[in-house]
Amino acid sequence: MSSKPPSTHGDIRGAARLAADATAGLTDLVEAMHQRIASAPGATAADGRTSGITGLVYKSIRGVTRLVGGSVDGLLGLLEPLLAPRADAAGDTSPTRPPQPQREAIVAALNGVLGDHLAATNNPLATTMALRHAGQPLLLDRAALRARLPQANGHVIVLLHGLCMNDLQWLRAGHDHGAALATELGATPLYLHYNSGLSIPDNGRQFASLMAQQVAAWPVPISRLVLLAHSMGGLVARSALAQAQDAGQAWPQQVTDLVCLGTPHFGAPLERAGHGVDVLLENAPYAAPLSRLGKVRSAGITDLRHGRVRPVVVGVAGSKATDAEAPLPLPDFPAGPRCYAIAGCLGASSKSLKARLAGDGLVTVDSALGLHQDAARTLHFAPDRQWVAQGVNHMALLSDAGVHAQLVAWLRPPANPAQPSRGAG
Repeated sequence: MSSKPPSTHGDIRGAARLAADATAGLTDLVEAMHQRIASAPGATAADGRTSGITGLVYKSIRGVTRLVGGSVDGLLGLLEPLLAPRADAAGDTSPTRPPQPQREAIVAALNGVLGDHLAATNNPLATTMALRHAGQPLLLDRAALRARLPQANGHVIVLLHGLCMNDLQWLRAGHDHGAALATELGATPLYLHYNSGLSIPDNGRQFASLMAQQVAAWPVPISRLVLLAHSMGGLVARSALAQAQDAGQAWPQQVTDLVCLGTPHFGAPLERAGHGVDVLLENAPYAAPLSRLGKVRSAGITDLRHGRVRPVVVGVAGSKATDAEAPLPLPDFPAGPRCYAIAGCLGASSKSLKARLAGDGLVTVDSALGLHQDAARTLHFAPDRQWVAQGVNHMALLSDAGVHAQLVAWLRPPANPAQPSRGAG
C-alpha cells in the first residue's frame, strides 16, 4: 500500500522548498552518513568529513550546490547505494532474508524527517506501510497467514512504533514488549511498519485499511485485539479508529484494548522547540547526522508537535481546522475498547509542576495522560487506566520492567472472560 500526502498539509512540499531550507545541509548530511556507514578504517575524520577521493567528491558536490543550487532528490540519490540491502556471507540478497537493523534504523529515521517528500516523489527510500512479523511483511491472505504463522491464535497484539523508528526497534535493551506479552499472555504479536514522516491522519487512514484487511484474513476467529502504541503510534491508532468508524468499517468493534506509551495526545513541547528529533535520533547513532536538517520538519513531525490526529479540512476561506477547534475524544463506539495511558517521568516523582512539564524528556506527563487545561479537550482515561513510570525517559518506556509489569496487569485476560470490562473510560 502506498499513498501520497495531501498537497495542502505539512512543511515540505516538493524538492524546491526543501532545497531552499537545507540543500547544503543535506550534502553535509550525506557525507556524514557515508562516513559512519561505509568508510574503511582510517578513512574518517573527527568532523564527520570523509577523506581521500571520496572527500574530494563531496567537496565538489558542495561547491556546485553553493554555486548553482541542488536537488534534494539528487543528493538523496547518493544515499541509496549506501542503504541498498547487502548480501549476507552466502551472497543472499532476497527479500526474505533477515532485515539489517542498522539499515532499517537509518531508513526509518530518514523517513521520519523527510518521509512526506520521499513519498511524494516516489523515492525508493520511502517506507511502504505493512504489518510485519520477525521483520518481514505479511501477506494479508488467509492461506498465506496460516502458512506463515502456524501458531496464530485469536488473541492478537498489534504494535505501532513512533516517529523516526521502525518495528525492529521494539527490541530495546534485550526486551520486546510484543514478544514478552506474547509469551506471558499467549498472544500473537504483529508489528506495524510505516513512514512516520507522512501526516498522522494519512497514516491513520492507511492503517485503518490495513487493519480491515488483517481482521478479514486472520486464519482463526479473533477473540481479543490489542493496539499497543509508542509515542506517535498512539496518535496513528486513534486517528485510524476514528476514520474507520466514520467510514463504516467493522474492525474497530473487535478492538478490545488501546494502550498508549508516551503518546503526546496534546503535542510534544520539546519538539515545538526543535529538539524532539534530536532526542529520537540519538538512539540510532548511524542516523544522528539527520539532525543537521535543522528547520526541516516533515508533515508527521508537524502533526506530532501539535498532537494532530484529524485530517486537514480546508474551508471556503482557505483556513485549516485543527484539533484545537475539533478535539477528538477517545474511541467511544458501542463496546469501545478499554483505553490505557502510560507516561514517563524523568524525576523520582511526578507530583511537582517541573517534573510534570519535563515528563519523559519529550512528552509531558499531562499530554501523555490526556489531561488538558480545557476540560472539553481532556481525554477521559479512567484513573485505574493511567500510570506514571517514574525515572523513565521516552525511549526507556520500550524496555522498562515496571512498564512491562503494568502492561501484563492490564492486559491479562479477565477472570470471567464472558463479562469483560469494556468502555473508553
